[in-house]
Amino acid sequence: MSAAQTIDLGALAQKRLALLGNPNCGKTALFNRLTGSQQKVGNYAGVTVELKRGLMKTAAGRSVSVIDLPGTYSLHAGSEDEAVACSVVLGRSLQERAPDLTAVIVDATRLRRGLRLAAALRRLQRPLLLVVNMMDRVRAQGRELDLARLERAMGVPVVEATGIVSHGADALRALLDRPDLWQREATATPVAAAAEPEGLNSEAAEAEQDDAQAHAWLAEAGLDQALPHHAWSRRLDTVFLHPVLGSLVLLVLLFLVFQAVFSWAEWPKGLIEAGAAQVGQAVTALLPDGLLRSLLVDGVVAGAGGVLVFLPQILILFFFILMLEESGYLPRAALLLDRLMGGLGLSGRSFIPLLSSFACAIPGIMAARTIADPRARRVTMMIAPLMTCSARLPVYALLIGAFIPDQEVWGLKLQGLVLFGLYLLGMLSAVLLAFVLKLLGRAGEPAQLMMELPDYHWPRSKDLLIGLWQRATIFLRNVGGIILALTVVLWFLSTFPQAPAGFAGSAIEYSLAGRIGKLLALLFEPIGFNWQIAVALVPGMAAREVVVGALGTVYALSQTGDEVGSALAPLIRADWSLATGMSLLVWFVYAPQCLATLAVVRRETGGWAMPATITALLFSLAYAAAWLTYTLVSRWS
Repeated sequence: MSAAQTIDLGALAQKRLALLGNPNCGKTALFNRLTGSQQKVGNYAGVTVELKRGLMKTAAGRSVSVIDLPGTYSLHAGSEDEAVACSVVLGRSLQERAPDLTAVIVDATRLRRGLRLAAALRRLQRPLLLVVNMMDRVRAQGRELDLARLERAMGVPVVEATGIVSHGADALRALLDRPDLWQREATATPVAAAAEPEGLNSEAAEAEQDDAQAHAWLAEAGLDQALPHHAWSRRLDTVFLHPVLGSLVLLVLLFLVFQAVFSWAEWPKGLIEAGAAQVGQAVTALLPDGLLRSLLVDGVVAGAGGVLVFLPQILILFFFILMLEESGYLPRAALLLDRLMGGLGLSGRSFIPLLSSFACAIPGIMAARTIADPRARRVTMMIAPLMTCSARLPVYALLIGAFIPDQEVWGLKLQGLVLFGLYLLGMLSAVLLAFVLKLLGRAGEPAQLMMELPDYHWPRSKDLLIGLWQRATIFLRNVGGIILALTVVLWFLSTFPQAPAGFAGSAIEYSLAGRIGKLLALLFEPIGFNWQIAVALVPGMAAREVVVGALGTVYALSQTGDEVGSALAPLIRADWSLATGMSLLVWFVYAPQCLATLAVVRRETGGWAMPATITALLFSLAYAAAWLTYTLVSRWS
C-alpha cells in the first residue's frame, strides 16, 4: 500500500456501511454473510421492514458497522419501510447518522432495475459502491459479466458477491480496506437528462433520467442484453399462475400441510409425552409430599410439559412454510391472490403480512409497512390476527386430540381435516371482515401489485435448518421464560389460600384462582366455558401457549391420587361436553390478541385507538362464534 493510501485505522473502525437494494436482491443474505448474523431472509418483498445492524471485519481485520436497510426500488418512498431506507441513506433520519458509504446490492440477473438506485445516488453525489450479487446464477446459465467494464462505465467501484456461499463476500471485505473508498464521491459525467415532457413532475423526470443512466452504463459495458429466465420456471408459472389451476394448487398445498401436521407428529409427540411423564414420576419419587413437590410436578412439569409436546407440530408447519418461501412460490401466491385482495379494497401486497401472521401476528403487522395506502394498511393490521398463529396450534392440537376421533374419512385423517377447517375459517373470516370494512370505509381503487418473480429453485438445506432452529428457539424461550413464569404464578394462585380441613371439593376451588375462575365463569357460561377454562384464559392473554400449560396445572391440582399424573386430554374429555370443546376451538379462531401483539399495533399506529378497536372487535367475534357453536352442537349432540 502506497503512502497516499495510508489509512486511518481508528477512523475506519467508526465507519458505517449501508446495504441498499431492491427487494429480492439477496441483500439480507449478504448482510448475514458479512456480519455472521442469522436474520430472516426470503425471496419476496416485505421480509426486512426495519433496520438490521451488525459488525463485520474487513480482510485486514478492521471493524465496520453494517446496516441492512429495507428493500426499495427508488429514493422516493412509496411505503413506510421504503421511507426508513431512504431517510437513512439520504441523511434525513432523526434516529440514524448518515452512512459513510452505501453499497448498492443488485441482482446479477436483473441489473438494470438495481442500477437505477445507483444512478439516483450518484446523481445526488453520495459515496457508493456497487455489489453485483447472485453471480452463481449467472454462471449457472453459462454466462459471465464483465464487471471491470461496468466499473469503468460507472466510475464507481464494482465488486461481485454471492451471499449464500461461504467465501461469497471475500472480494467485498477486501475492497472495504481501500482508504479512498470512504471519501470518494461519484464524479463520472452523468447521461444528459431527457427533456421533461409537459406536465411530468420532477419525481417522474428523475426516475426517467436514472433509468436512462442505468441503460447507458449497461450499453457501454456490453451488458444491455437481459439474461433469460429459466425455461422451467416459465413452464411452472403456466400452472401456478393460472387463475383456476393455480388456485387449486394453492388450496391442495395448504390441505396437505395440515394433514402432515397431525400425521407426521405422532411419533415425536409420543416421545415427548413419555419423557415428561418420566420426569414427573422421578420428581414425585425424589421429593416428599408437600408444596415443593406440588410446585415442580403440578406447576412446572404439568405446565411446560403440556406445551412442549406440541413442538413437533409447530416445526412441521414451519418446515412447509419455509419450503414454499425458499422455493420462490410465495410471490406467485401473492400475485394469484391479488384479484381477490382487490375485491376487498386491498392488494396482493397484503398477502405477505397475512402469511407472516401464520407464524405470529407481530411480524405480520410490522410487514404491513410495505403497504403504501394507509387505509389498506390499517385493514391488513385488523385482519392479520385472524390468520391462525403458531401459538394457537398447541390449543388446537389438544382439543382436536381430545374430542375428534383418530379415524380416517375417505382415506384422510379426520383430525387433519378439522385443523384445516379451523385455519380456513380464520381466513374466510378475514376475507369477510375486510369486505365489510371496505363497504363501511371510503371507496377507492386498490393499489396495483408490482412484485418481481424470482426463478424457482430448490431450497437450501442450511436455510431450512436455520429457520427451523430459530422457530424452535423462540418456542422454547417462551416455554422457559414467559410460559414457565406464568405457570408458576398460576400454581401459586391455585394453591393459596389452602383449603381448611374437611373442605368439600378440590383444594383449587378454595384458592384465589378458583374464586376468580368462578366469577369469570358467569361471563363465559353462555358459551359453555367452566371455571377451569376461565382461569386458563387469563394468563393466555400474555401468550396463547400458556393456555395448555394453565389447563394442565389447574386439572393437576383439581385431581387426587393417581389421577394427578394423567394426561390432560383424557381429563378434559371426561369433564367437558363436546359442545364445550368445539366452542373453545372456535373461540381461539377469533380470540383477542396477546398483549405483545396489541403493544406492536400501538407502536405501529401511534395510539391506543387501533389496539382497543381490534380487542373489542375480536372479543365480540369470538364470543358470538363460540355461542353459536355451543348452541348448535348442544342441540345436535
